[in-house]
Amino acid sequence: MNQLDALKHFTTVVADSGDFRQLAQFKPQDATTNPSLILKAVQKADYQPLLKDTVSRFKGLALDEIMDRLLVRFGCEILSIIPGRVSTEVDARLSFDTAATVARGERLIALYQAEGIHLDRVLIKVAATWEGIQAAAKLERRGIHTNLTLLFSFCQAVACGHARVQLISPFVGRIYDWHKKSAGAAWDEAARAGAHDPGVQSVREIYSHYKHFGIATEIMGASFRNVGQITALAGCDLLTISPELLAQLAASKEPLERALDPRAAAKLDLPAVKYDEAGFRYALNEDAMATEKLAEGLRAFALDAAKLEQLVLAA
Repeated sequence: MNQLDALKHFTTVVADSGDFRQLAQFKPQDATTNPSLILKAVQKADYQPLLKDTVSRFKGLALDEIMDRLLVRFGCEILSIIPGRVSTEVDARLSFDTAATVARGERLIALYQAEGIHLDRVLIKVAATWEGIQAAAKLERRGIHTNLTLLFSFCQAVACGHARVQLISPFVGRIYDWHKKSAGAAWDEAARAGAHDPGVQSVREIYSHYKHFGIATEIMGASFRNVGQITALAGCDLLTISPELLAQLAASKEPLERALDPRAAAKLDLPAVKYDEAGFRYALNEDAMATEKLAEGLRAFALDAAKLEQLVLAA
């Protein structure tokens, strides 16, 4: 048995890609997309007809609606290949506007439903700002399930659990990137690998808290830099993995054991934690890594959304 097949015994494997033609070979349950992944896909020759067809069909509509229709087109193609759910992201430029995020999430779901897709097969991705978490709570109350992304800190995870969102995506690799850069020449790669990786440790803390207190929100580790980060989180509810790392797992025959267990988490002695808005903002501010990576991630997604808009306008 290869490591990918072994991992599927403990964890739901999710493909992190907009390139749906790569997905079938890995047989993932779910798939995630974001503006950067869609931008990367539409620049490939294979996807040029899809871009042009979508723009042609909806020419004359507002640019933001054409963008949403393009995202939904990719999502529908992905759902024709996978048995589970696809995550589609709300424009990152709305991340500090609760009402606008709710409206955009509702529109995305309406577009999917118009294509015959049941809302339970779609997760609306929303950045885990305070405003985004409140928007997700409202969407969940309306039966629209959400995936809270750009999550780097424990306080974000706690607030998401309190809001009863469907799923969170803690970004393992980007946490690792920040700590490695911060340490500079003092960074010891071997000593900070596997269970000692700061990104892995962040997800383990969240996992322990959720499972100990019976929080139903699913945890999906994301943004991996190497296979070691993935295997150190075997047993996490879900892991979303790039095609490149999926291929490495499929090629490896190394043994794989479960690393996270809800029964062990239930036995821990952990304090109950809750944040109001002021407490959340202060806790996030106190975490330099999370503050910097959240802002950086929002800027990057917004930039790629703008680039994608330019391709739409030129199509």
